[in-house]
Amino acid sequence: MCMHFEQAQGSVAADAERASGFRYGHEDWLVQFKREGAGIALVDPIALRDTEVSWELFNTAVGSATWIIHDSLQDLPGYAELGMKPQALFDTELAARMLGAHHFGLAAVTEHYLGLVLAKEHSAADWSYRPLPRDWRNYAALDVELLIDLESCMRAQLKAQGKDSWAQEEFAWLLKRGLAPKIPRQDPWLRVSHITDLHRDRRGLAVVKELWTVRDEMAQQYDISPSLLLSDAGIIEAAKIKPRNLRTFRSIRLLNQRVRVHTGSEQDKMFERYAPIQRMVKPVVWKEAIAKALNLSDDELPVLPVRRSENSHGEDGNAPRSMRLWQQRHPERFDRLGRVRKVVNQIAVDTRTPSDVIIKPQYLRNLCWVEDVEHVDVAEFLAEQGARNWQIRLIAESVSRAIM
Repeated sequence: MCMHFEQAQGSVAADAERASGFRYGHEDWLVQFKREGAGIALVDPIALRDTEVSWELFNTAVGSATWIIHDSLQDLPGYAELGMKPQALFDTELAARMLGAHHFGLAAVTEHYLGLVLAKEHSAADWSYRPLPRDWRNYAALDVELLIDLESCMRAQLKAQGKDSWAQEEFAWLLKRGLAPKIPRQDPWLRVSHITDLHRDRRGLAVVKELWTVRDEMAQQYDISPSLLLSDAGIIEAAKIKPRNLRTFRSIRLLNQRVRVHTGSEQDKMFERYAPIQRMVKPVVWKEAIAKALNLSDDELPVLPVRRSENSHGEDGNAPRSMRLWQQRHPERFDRLGRVRKVVNQIAVDTRTPSDVIIKPQYLRNLCWVEDVEHVDVAEFLAEQGARNWQIRLIAESVSRAIM
């Protein structure tokens, strides 16, 4: 494969398939490539890892070629973990957004720009399954089949709209961000869905933390998605009810349903593979975790992180997202933000570019939240926030006038 890709020319179309929702981790279980003159290659990275084969040969073979990826931030971290080192990027999802498309999925983008419809019936498949069925392999190949044509078409349209240099800056930023080392999340149990429902219930938070911790340990042990052992909804329900006896515990169906029921799709058979593991995890596991949380002393109970007090740049460095808070408590800042948004929205209309592509909305909120904003260098502020040069050049002067 490396020899064929080295002898070929042009960009490299790339994609990856994971087993999210089935396995514990988020590693790539299949990677796909295409280059004109080399054809399509489907590679099992797990099998390669087990043979200790390095990706350096492939990195050398493709050299500085542009990698065409759809929604690159989904795939680049996995590539980096495997040892791939893309040196240039063209993201078809971001290109579609910059061109003003209304739908950004690969199938929608391909249909819009090439007039071809991609089948997506295996998009949620368990890609850790081996051997991969032929129709799955065909589906995976189609994900890179048209990316090179897409790049050619979209590059032409970006150039026609005067956005090619904008896109290059964005692609370079995405590439750097996607390949950067992952920063471990602090207190990952706080990401349980709807945990904010319990923000004043410290005992309930203790139940969430303990159930999440036990669930995560068992999911990692059995290499199964945590949600297949216990759903977030089950964790939150248990935290609200706080069952202190067997009868109350048994009344919570999600804690006692050992095999999740999935009906009406081809995924049913995939989920059946994990039923034996689900049956191994008895409800008593959750019962003991809840009991441990309920027996903690008050001093041991967790709390949701409290935002730091307001400063010139807002709370925790970010301005509040609630417009009601802006309007009711800080009307002058609310008016300022309205003026800035109006200016940016007009630029968006004039350039036929979505406003959230022109600038991240949080950056504008942070700017308008500054108390002495009249003395702020807007261009410098936006750069510190993370705005790219093209964004600053496009809006800084107009925004400066709007905040005065």
